[in-house]
Amino acid sequence: MALSYWEWEGDQRLIATFTKPNPRDKNVMPYELAAYVEEETQLRIVSRVGGDVELLKRFIASGLPVIIEKGFEGLDFDGWMGHYVLMTGYSDQDQNFTFQDSYYGPNQVMGYADLESYWRAFNFTYLVVYPPERQADITAISGLHSDEEYNSNYAAQTASNEINTLAGRDQFFAWFNLGTSLVRLQDYAGAAAAYDQAFALYPTIAENERPWRMMWYQTGPYWAYYYTGRYGDVINLSTTTLNTMSEPVLEESYYWRALAREALGDTKGAIKDIRSTLNFHPGFEPALTQLQQLGITP
Repeated sequence: MALSYWEWEGDQRLIATFTKPNPRDKNVMPYELAAYVEEETQLRIVSRVGGDVELLKRFIASGLPVIIEKGFEGLDFDGWMGHYVLMTGYSDQDQNFTFQDSYYGPNQVMGYADLESYWRAFNFTYLVVYPPERQADITAISGLHSDEEYNSNYAAQTASNEINTLAGRDQFFAWFNLGTSLVRLQDYAGAAAAYDQAFALYPTIAENERPWRMMWYQTGPYWAYYYTGRYGDVINLSTTTLNTMSEPVLEESYYWRALAREALGDTKGAIKDIRSTLNFHPGFEPALTQLQQLGITP
């Protein structure tokens, strides 16, 4: 939908072939969407975290629709999950946004406060597709957030502030977001401590509100625990994540479990997981590289 706004003539099948070679894959990461735009179209894309309501409004008012990743709940499926929508309008009078939703249909409406709560689940991630001639507008609206390090620091500070003002599931998300932003800043010890706090809060969330698919969409804890030498935690978390699925097809979880198993000397288990990674995502570059380092032919 974001591409079509700029008169791109393809359809979702072309994107799916690129971003999810396995059609049963449960998630496409923001970086995979960005890679498609950068490698397969003449358009450009900016991807950042730490967005807010006012930023969304500035982009929309400038004729630049915004993709956001947010939490998603409904009566017709089993609990919380992640979902992308395209933000296209807003009304300060009614205090709501209009967005395009591939599941519920066009011109959905959600209040500013509710949108912010659901968006928090993904560290306020946003992506803006734009033609090259709009670069100056993107830079002007983004301001200091054009710099990724500044953006990550800003998002980390936002999460830190929210930890002290929120409760329940929103506080869980704030701790998780702090971890994710610290991973982006390569502060893996700080990130691991933040994720520990998030996971400690998880059992206190009402069971029907728990974001039990969280690790389907975000891999920050794997980074944090792996790079602090907590290989057993990586294995336990990835195994638990895969076991929540009726069809365990998350290539990222297999990949990180493989790295942790290799670090613990379980080369056979690592190779098995790397092959599972490539089975569910053929051509997954990190897995191919890891196999080569192990001296194994893909």
